Amino acid sequence: MYSVSLSRSFTASHALTVPDPGPEGDLHDHRYTVETTLSGPTLDEYGYLVDIDHLAAALDELVDAHRGRVLNDDPAFGDENPSVEHFARIFGDRLLERLDPVPATSLRVSMREDDLAWVAHERDL
Repeated sequence: MYSVSLSRSFTASHALTVPDPGPEGDLHDHRYTVETTLSGPTLDEYGYLVDIDHLAAALDELVDAHRGRVLNDDPAFGDENPSVEHFARIFGDRLLERLDPVPATSLRVSMREDDLAWVAHERDL
């Protein structure tokens, strides 16, 4: 199995919408670090799992789209709490849209929220 990973950091804001969120219910910033990993068992004719430049361009586009934004205003969250878990899934959805066709068999999106917590969302493709 081969894997290719890239990471980027950016700041975005949110306010949690769960009952009794404490201070997290007020709008606040986080420094997110997202790491995307594509994995698969085979390489293409050039010896690549994925073209790293293509993956980097898609990742940069997504980071630019989220940098400085309020996650609560993002329609992709719908009525969902803008948690880092949901954010990792939504980020993965958007990345896959930009990589069509997807040159791998699985995707893992890991997100750090500041240096306090990190989550991951994984899926088979």
